[in-house]
Amino acid sequence: MIQFHSLETPQLERFLERHKSGLPFKTDIDLDLVLRQILQKANEFVPSESGSILLDDPFRKVASRHENELVFIATFGDAGRDLVGQRLSAKQGIAGQVYQAGSPHLSADVKGDVFFYPEFDDRFGHKTHSVVCVPIYIGKHVCGVLELINRIDGTAFTDRDKTLLEIFAGYTSFTLQNALDGKRAHELARKDDLTGLFNDRWFHICLTEAVASARDTQRPAVLMFLDLDQFKLVNDQHGHLAGSQVLREVGFLLKRIVQSENATVARYGGDEFVIILPETTLDQGLAVAEEIRSSIAETTFLAREWALNNPPLHLSGLLSASIGIAEHIPTTDSSTLVEQEKSEWLRRADSAMYQAKSKGKNQVAVSRAA
Repeated sequence: MIQFHSLETPQLERFLERHKSGLPFKTDIDLDLVLRQILQKANEFVPSESGSILLDDPFRKVASRHENELVFIATFGDAGRDLVGQRLSAKQGIAGQVYQAGSPHLSADVKGDVFFYPEFDDRFGHKTHSVVCVPIYIGKHVCGVLELINRIDGTAFTDRDKTLLEIFAGYTSFTLQNALDGKRAHELARKDDLTGLFNDRWFHICLTEAVASARDTQRPAVLMFLDLDQFKLVNDQHGHLAGSQVLREVGFLLKRIVQSENATVARYGGDEFVIILPETTLDQGLAVAEEIRSSIAETTFLAREWALNNPPLHLSGLLSASIGIAEHIPTTDSSTLVEQEKSEWLRRADSAMYQAKSKGKNQVAVSRAA
């Protein structure tokens, strides 16, 4: 029986979070099952010894495709389990070539194929003879590839196999896009339209849950309150459309840095953002806060064309962030209301942020639990 493998669901969600939609793929759909079914159907179309779905990483993706990496997110066949999670430069291999070109590739015999990359064969003891590989699109953008290796009957792949796999790749793209679109309305109730982060209403719900959960586990947590420094200058000098694009890019940066599955990252309003990190020590939270602070200070915003082909502005050295971080140690006093504990925690994080502002901006200020 063929064994199909994929990344765990929390990791899969990362690879289906596409900047185009602006919404994370948080859903009760079994992503693992969906991807396995896609590979299973591909294998029924073109029976093969092994196959893989590789997607680019939205959090590391850049405009030049050859600079990106592809990640094996679902596989079947020999060494399939070992391949899951492995990364491949888009400059390497047949998969990389298909991803860069956005067009299918048939290699009847890889010995004569200049694009063939033998490293995974060497590493996992696999022997590749023939490959057929097609691009996967979400909307109009290439996001990965579907690759099959060695026809099951021992013969080489044919142009007919390539055509069949192209047809199936269209179905794969349609399936992924439908899954994203199908959850959009549900997500909008919890999301900030501009940044794709959670909105303040959902943040308050999550903060209440974080306080209650901390009481149950008696584990610490941290809350960050972040305000952009000099953001008004962007609006004043370049207009509100530029300011909105900067906020989008800050939101994307925060999602890239804050990877914890149970974290909540939200836009609180204007140029203010909040982050809840449950089951996190103050030292751990400070490390995340410092990475955020330094990344914002070092980022060149609006470095590419934005919104209706506006030219790049290359905003460097202008923006920074003042961050307040409040440590939370859950109370053991059952008479204290959860809402009271929550309000005090939020007040301390907000106060710490203003301390960072008053001390010169572009820094992190701490409020330790009493």
